[in-house]
Amino acid sequence: MTLTELRYVVTLAREKHFGRAAERCHVSQPTLSVAVKKLEEELGVPLFERSKSSIRVTESGERIIEQAQRVLDQVGVIRDMAQDGKNQLNSPLKVGAIYTIGPYLFPHLLPELRRAAPQMPLYIEEDYTANLRQKLRHSELDAIIVALPFDEPEVVTLPLYDEPFVVLLPAGHPLAGEAELTAEQLSREQLLLLGPGHCFRDQVLESCPPLVETVTNRPQSATPALVTEGSSLETIRHMVASGLGITVLPLSAATAMQYREDILVVRPFVAPVPYRTVALAWRVTFPRPKAIDVLRLAAGQCRVMEKARDETPAASLSA
Repeated sequence: MTLTELRYVVTLAREKHFGRAAERCHVSQPTLSVAVKKLEEELGVPLFERSKSSIRVTESGERIIEQAQRVLDQVGVIRDMAQDGKNQLNSPLKVGAIYTIGPYLFPHLLPELRRAAPQMPLYIEEDYTANLRQKLRHSELDAIIVALPFDEPEVVTLPLYDEPFVVLLPAGHPLAGEAELTAEQLSREQLLLLGPGHCFRDQVLESCPPLVETVTNRPQSATPALVTEGSSLETIRHMVASGLGITVLPLSAATAMQYREDILVVRPFVAPVPYRTVALAWRVTFPRPKAIDVLRLAAGQCRVMEKARDETPAASLSA
């Protein structure tokens, strides 16, 4: 058994295609196929089920490949230890964030990281939590920024900050005259939400129980229809500006831009205010703890939430 063979099977499990896996490993397809077969014969168990049209990991293969990934991570630790004095802040850092955090945190985070670690290239990516989870597990990302709860074996999760939710309304909406709003008031309105698959949609419904009841119990013929789904918070923001309804946003998204007072207004919730906890997650075996420390401290320096609160969401935001 060799580290090269372990790298081959881990890559093949990720790609589920011999040609793509061979390309990722910079070898020919026959070379990779022979090495995988040799490892299976040595272990005495099949790691993959093969057919003409597909390849899938066997049940035994899942456990073995997960362990192989841990071994490869530890090899990275050993290599770093062997290179005494190596600067952990010179290598690229790959960071992912969910769609409802990345656009509002990254513009603040990147300048802070550049100041703290000017020689460390940074690659950023936005995706759904489920996809970020897989990429973190497979070492395609070094760290991810998600909303709690987030549980993953052998992954460290560190809360960064709590972010309150607010309501975004057209300036002429009847509720715009209120200083604070309740979930019950929202349950009687045309509500714009992200579509299924976005964790923020679930967080809104979980933190505002009256909305859950309305979503599940409102008759099809009810007027107005409760929920119109959008593909992104920015799409929903434009829909609200067009007078199509109201929405709930994380405070960072609601205050990411200033609005003319005759177009959009932001209102806070009555206490207890619904909120989400934003957290940083990384593999226990990630071999560059200094890079994680810099990322964590940079996120704290951003103080996105404190800056946003200074905008006073109870009032209209004018250009």
